[in-house]
Parts: sequence; C-alpha cells; structure tokens
Amino acid sequence: MQMRSGDLPDKLPNFLPSLAVAILGRVRSRAPRVHCITNTVAQAYTANMLLAAGAVPSMTTSAEEVGAFAAGADALLVNLGTLDPERGVAIDRALSALSGQPWVLDPVFVDRSPTRAAFAASLVARRPAVVRLNRAELTTLAAGREAAAFAAQTQAVVAVSGETDAVTDGVQSLSLANGHRDMAQVTAMGCAGSALLAACLAVEPDRLRAAASALLLLGVAGEAAARDARGPGSFAAAIIDALAALDRDTVLRLAKVSA
Repeated sequence: MQMRSGDLPDKLPNFLPSLAVAILGRVRSRAPRVHCITNTVAQAYTANMLLAAGAVPSMTTSAEEVGAFAAGADALLVNLGTLDPERGVAIDRALSALSGQPWVLDPVFVDRSPTRAAFAASLVARRPAVVRLNRAELTTLAAGREAAAFAAQTQAVVAVSGETDAVTDGVQSLSLANGHRDMAQVTAMGCAGSALLAACLAVEPDRLRAAASALLLLGVAGEAAARDARGPGSFAAAIIDALAALDRDTVLRLAKVSA
C-alpha cells in the first residue's frame, strides 16, 4: 500500500491498522538493525522485543565503536534512561556518524532533572525523526506547549504515550487507545516501544505512519498478551510472544484508532 499520511488525511485512522500490518511485514522481511543507546535495565528486554518483531538489535555504547555501529544501522534509538558520561559521549558520536538514517529520541525523566532536560533540548536541535515521551516529559521539554505545537516547532513527529497514545506531525494527529494496564508494570516496556518505533522508521519513510503503527502494534500486542498473563511477570514474557505472533486479523480486530 503506497498511500502516504498526507493523502486522504481524514481516512488515515481507518487505514492505519492495515498500514501497521504492512509495516510489520516489512520489518519481518527486511530485518532492519536498530542500534540502541538505552537504559541499562532496558537493554535485554528491548533486544528481545526487537527480535520478536523481526528486527536486529545492537547495543554498544563504547566510544571507540559506537560510531561504526550507528553508521551501519538502519535506525538509531537514543534513550536517556541512564544518562551517564559514557552514554553522553556515545550519543554524540552515534549522531555524528549517521548519514540520513532516522533516529528516535526518548527523553526519559527530563521532568526530574534540569541537566537532563537541557541535554535533551540540545538533542532535539539535532533533528530526531520522532520524539517519543510521556505527558510529564512533554510538558518539560516543550515548555508547556501542546504536542502539535512542539512538533511544528521542532519538525519532529511527536508521540506521547499514556492511557491513550497521541501521535502528531504538527498538522495531523492520531489517537490510539490500545494497550493494557500491565504494560505500565513492566520495566523497559516504554524503552522497548521506542525501539520498535525505530524499527518501523527503518522500513517506512513516512514518520507519522511509522510512529503511529509502532504504538498501535505494541498496544494490540499488550491486549493480546493480557489474555494469558497471570500478572506483570508472565505479562512481560507474554507480550514478546504476542508481538512475534501478531497477525493481520488480530490487529484489525483490536485496533482502536481515531483522529
């Protein structure tokens, strides 16, 4: 399906479930490599979620090699969950090594540290394809502006996670109501979701539809996983299985998308 998000924008909510299935199919067939500079507690879980989606993870933060890893990747995730000096250097070298690959900024906890917020603002100036964050982080990083205004000002797609996710490019906005409460009880779920978003960007040049598709796929996988999970522990494994098994019928049946 070749429709871009700018075509028939009023119809995109109806088309998005099918688009998400097509993008997931491309991830599975192309196996893009996503280099992740991410939270120390999130690395293994993020890698497993990427593998379940069909992507290939890499994780090094070594100053000597991160540039080469980023340069050879299909997309990059910059997650500020663990913002130590090593990762600060790694982020700069990874971004400097990119040659047009899309990258995602996940400015974790910028609402808790002015130093982190200032660093995140400097990264926004380096033009991420997507900024994926929660409402408190948006309020801090966008200086109180709404997501659409922040997207228009930064020229990034902004994906705001919450009970209902919102994705906007500053012109068009989508709401996604999928997910399950146990997703908030699993460490690294948000980090893994941002990595999945990067994988979708690696195979889909339309950033709005890539970001919305990733959040939709993650939310639908969460609902599917909840059917068999007995609590947060089993849910953490079940959503990996659900993402790996995700099919067209499940996405179309469960998707909750609106403008």
